[in-house]
Amino acid sequence: MSATTLASFPDGYRTCVFGATGGIGRAFVERIAGDPRAGAVHAGARRAFDPPEGAAAFAFDLESEDSIAAACARVAADGPLHLVVVATGVLHDGAALSPEKTWRAQSPEAFARAFAINTTGPALIAKHMLGHLAKGEKAVFAALSARVGSISDNRLGGWHAYRASKAALNMLIRTFAIELAQRNRTACAAALHPGTVDTALSQPFQSGVRAERLFTPQQSAGHLLDVIDTLTPAQSGKLFAWDGAEVPF
Repeated sequence: MSATTLASFPDGYRTCVFGATGGIGRAFVERIAGDPRAGAVHAGARRAFDPPEGAAAFAFDLESEDSIAAACARVAADGPLHLVVVATGVLHDGAALSPEKTWRAQSPEAFARAFAINTTGPALIAKHMLGHLAKGEKAVFAALSARVGSISDNRLGGWHAYRASKAALNMLIRTFAIELAQRNRTACAAALHPGTVDTALSQPFQSGVRAERLFTPQQSAGHLLDVIDTLTPAQSGKLFAWDGAEVPF
């Protein structure tokens, strides 16, 4: 694993990753914990787990606001955060959620599941964490989104619930950015498209992906951290792909 150094953040920058047992989330934690400039690294997941060396684990339930609020308060007690990453998400979940090929396959259960995990959960993390971002120094709130959540880039259709939940997340990021500009001028909120990553989330949909565009979690996390390192308040409220290109909403 190559080293990651976030040079644009202050020495001893404090980080919190939600979804730290997922493929990309754990890779984020491993890379940040390996940065000699990093300070505290908090790694959150639904269940107790052994975090990578240099990180401290905490538990939270993405579908419980009380749990999210308590977790954010515990993490913030260590000091203001410079980087918060929401690496949670769901694309398929048994009978409850499967990417639709036609509007006839839509169901209220699929929309409820997709929005609970992909939209409402990250929104509640933002509710309880944006106020704890460091002021007067670079601070970033980043959430994993997806290119398929871009309305203007939708040329294939399908995947109704997933697309809609990620489009809603993108709108939230834009809205958070507007308020952050008023409350914390050195902070930035961004949505990130990780590309196609070799994880359980994308495994059923990898057959048409070129080998060079199927990333390992470590590769994807490295690309996204490079993007995060370049972000400034001028880029706040936007969606960026793994290669740094802005994806239109």
